Amino acid sequence: MRRRPGIGGLQTAAAARDQYRLLGENVAKIRTDLMKEQLATFRSQLEDFARKHKNDIKKNPAFRSQFHEMCAKIGVDPLASNKGFWAELLGIGDFYYELGVQIVDICLATRSHNGGLINLQELCTLLCQRRKTAREAISEDDCLRAISKLKVLGSGFEVISVGKKKLVRSVPTELNKDHNEILELAQAHGYVTVNEVDRRLSWSSGRAIDALDTLLEEGLAMIDDGHRDGKRRYWFPCVSFSASVGSEALKT
Repeated sequence: MRRRPGIGGLQTAAAARDQYRLLGENVAKIRTDLMKEQLATFRSQLEDFARKHKNDIKKNPAFRSQFHEMCAKIGVDPLASNKGFWAELLGIGDFYYELGVQIVDICLATRSHNGGLINLQELCTLLCQRRKTAREAISEDDCLRAISKLKVLGSGFEVISVGKKKLVRSVPTELNKDHNEILELAQAHGYVTVNEVDRRLSWSSGRAIDALDTLLEEGLAMIDDGHRDGKRRYWFPCVSFSASVGSEALKT
């Protein structure tokens, strides 16, 4: 019959477990301290880099995008506040705050034309036109970062992907899968017909009309009944209107 361990054996086993636990905690602490030290070094080097390339970060959109990627890899968010080191050194917080305000203005001014859904490229073009006198060039990446900051305001601003295009939504309209498929189909010519939706998407006429009527009610589509073939066309400004049309909207 196998003998059970005595009190001495249990005490030895418990002491061994405590030693292993302490050893594990010490190893974990050493690793944590080392990671903190490396992170502090990276941040210091990043600050030195920012000081050295301050002008490039401000004026070169591509360089600025790469700088943001570097920051993200070590957990630094230069846009987290408009105060502190990054704001004082680069003015990045103020730059994106200004972009955000201008984006809101453009979306509001063009809403009657596009129903609150605007192509990201068109938005950037209109933004560049508005900022002709500004020293800093801007890119789509800058627009996306500014819009991401608008989301915290609960203002309904969001970037959605429809096919190969990115659209900026400034109204709380929820688009379902059917709506997205119609918008993607409309990218070819800027419009669709009920027959085309039925044929290309293999839908029933009822399903196509229901989805198109919803888009029409939300102000995202416009009707054109002036063609010889008698087929009603549903135009979508968010994928068909040029920046010149948007410019006219800003003037009105």
